[in-house]
Amino acid sequence: MSNGTSKPVIGILGGVGAGKSTVAATLNRLGCPVVDADVLGHQMLDEPEVRGEVTAALGAGALDAQGRIDRRKVAEIVFNNPQALAALNAVMHPRMRRRLEDLIAAAGADEGAPAVVLDAAIMVETGWNSLCTAMIFVEADPETRSRRAASARGWDQAMWKRREDSQISLDIKRSMCQYSVYNCSSETDLEQQVREVFTRITHAKGPS
Repeated sequence: MSNGTSKPVIGILGGVGAGKSTVAATLNRLGCPVVDADVLGHQMLDEPEVRGEVTAALGAGALDAQGRIDRRKVAEIVFNNPQALAALNAVMHPRMRRRLEDLIAAAGADEGAPAVVLDAAIMVETGWNSLCTAMIFVEADPETRSRRAASARGWDQAMWKRREDSQISLDIKRSMCQYSVYNCSSETDLEQQVREVFTRITHAKGPS
């Protein structure tokens, strides 16, 4: 593992709508800087070099009227096209890995930060979990996750299921994590669980 910091780097896994970002926000309130891969990816799409390579890989149909990458159009192009998705990933993922390593190292250099959090929806698919020293699985039942996706993203159940099926199975993700929290009741209950896991991670010599 290479992440550029000696502090714990906490990765978060779970199904679509499980509440991974909520767990990340709770850890942030506990003093942990959060490196958000989704935000980074959006920012990088505005970089001229990246925009040019994405356009070369996917065609002008990936652009909006102003000549910028349209994320919605990109999603439509790659969702059911494995070749297009592979071409996009070949442009984005190596660059993002290097940038994530830099961001984690910079966040870990903050003396007041007890740990760093990596929030990435496709953590396992990209291998970015190798940047982490501890992994938390966020557990929630399918009905709850589907309802949250509908509320937060406007997805119907079919879209939620398609998104979930496109990712690595929950059983595999769960098996990769040393810690679990259950996000099926109140925010107060979830916060208490996260605090307990955070204490275990930051007081341990390594994940257990």
